[in-house]
Amino acid sequence: MAERRGRLLHTARLLTAGDAHLAEDLVQTALTKLYVSWSAFRRADNPEGYVRRVLVNALVDERKRIWRRFERSVPEPPDQAGGGPAELLDPELATALRQLPPKMRAAIVFRFFHELDVAQTAAALGVSPGTVKSQTARALDKLRAILTTTTLQGVN
Repeated sequence: MAERRGRLLHTARLLTAGDAHLAEDLVQTALTKLYVSWSAFRRADNPEGYVRRVLVNALVDERKRIWRRFERSVPEPPDQAGGGPAELLDPELATALRQLPPKMRAAIVFRFFHELDVAQTAAALGVSPGTVKSQTARALDKLRAILTTTTLQGVN
């Protein structure tokens, strides 16, 4: 895991649309869950998919936490040490990704950033291939609408 932590963090940063702090939390949560269920991980047919699934579940669980509903994000927290979303993604795309629900965002990340096929993405998310296709299509429609609106607002 030590040699794969960087890749996990990269995936987590994509899943969180560039939120470096939340990405760190997700990786720590995922590594803890993997440690606790190490025997299940070792038996997995697809260890990479297993880890991706743990990351997505950690993100979904994080979004359900009650305290999260009352937390307010600020553009630049005073303790941020650099390495923000601008280095990971185009800022407009990061903002648009943040507006997607976690599972839609995960479908986009796995399909387009990690270039997984529909079946691999379905396995990583624990859903059917049809669900991946519909989630991806809806997510792309939302992203297009958000980015088009953002672009048009920038022109005015």
